[in-house]
Amino acid sequence: MTAIQRPALSMLDLVAVREGGTVAQALQIALRTAQHAESLGFTRYWLAEHHNMAGIASSATAVLVGHIAGGTQRIRVGSGGVMLPNHAPLVVAEAFGTLAELYPGRIDLGLGRAPGTDPATMRALRRSRVETADDFPQDVAELQRLLAPAEPNQRLIAMPGAGTNVPIWLLGSSLFSAQLAAERGLPYAFASHFAPRLLHQALDLYRNLYRPSVQWPRPYVAIGVPLIAAPTDAEADFLASSTYQRVLGILTGDRRRLLPPVEHFAAQLQPQERAAIGDFLAAAVIGGPETVRAGLTHLHKTTGADELMLVSDVFDPALRLRSLDIAAAAVAEMA
Repeated sequence: MTAIQRPALSMLDLVAVREGGTVAQALQIALRTAQHAESLGFTRYWLAEHHNMAGIASSATAVLVGHIAGGTQRIRVGSGGVMLPNHAPLVVAEAFGTLAELYPGRIDLGLGRAPGTDPATMRALRRSRVETADDFPQDVAELQRLLAPAEPNQRLIAMPGAGTNVPIWLLGSSLFSAQLAAERGLPYAFASHFAPRLLHQALDLYRNLYRPSVQWPRPYVAIGVPLIAAPTDAEADFLASSTYQRVLGILTGDRRRLLPPVEHFAAQLQPQERAAIGDFLAAAVIGGPETVRAGLTHLHKTTGADELMLVSDVFDPALRLRSLDIAAAAVAEMA
């Protein structure tokens, strides 16, 4: 029997602002977490663009990518992702081209086609024109041109940016980006950390339609995995109540800062609330070391993902680092 190669481990950080904490503290926690992930051998550390949300401090994503890259040595740092409808491709190319010149070989550009915010904020971000998700394929193509070496007589050149060949990833939670990533020969990250329903269908479509490119001769997949790990299943479930509260707030439109854990939180919910949270977190791995190893192994075997992108909303920053320790040990033990 051929052994299945262990997946790479990475992390996606929304830079949660904790109840009773400040934005400055959230940014400091993000840097410490990235440094810890690097020490564990994680492949990359991504930041997600969101706007007008009280509990998330990663809105200026390119600025934060530079901050994290500047405080680490080897780990790749990037966007997971930049929401392209909010930005002109030239501005994105210049920002990430600058980052690539500052931190060569370490910057990723993950792109999403959702606005990552409400309609009013989206209009405020792009006042001069109305951008829609339908423009996404053209904007991706333009970014690819702007980050490639400049052609003779090319009129629009990203400087910095041209020739940096910053790796572009497409992100998605539906089949659209899976198909586009396959057609363009780009790596694909599926947002199973919040929308797992189409995970297997999207990955099958991506792999079946994949057209090899020079940079990526074979398909490459990362999947989002909500992770809460602790020494015991009971403690992990307790710590996960912070995530349950966050998810319930998303589902009900009551977004708040990340809240501390609550004993027996799930038992206090209505059945339909528990079911909705369960659907949202269907790809989650929550538990002690054995449960985490079994959960990550199952996800890897059933998806064939090249990379597991962990999302860990633990209220206590030190206990979040412990979660990463347990996950890294679990993956190291995979056969």
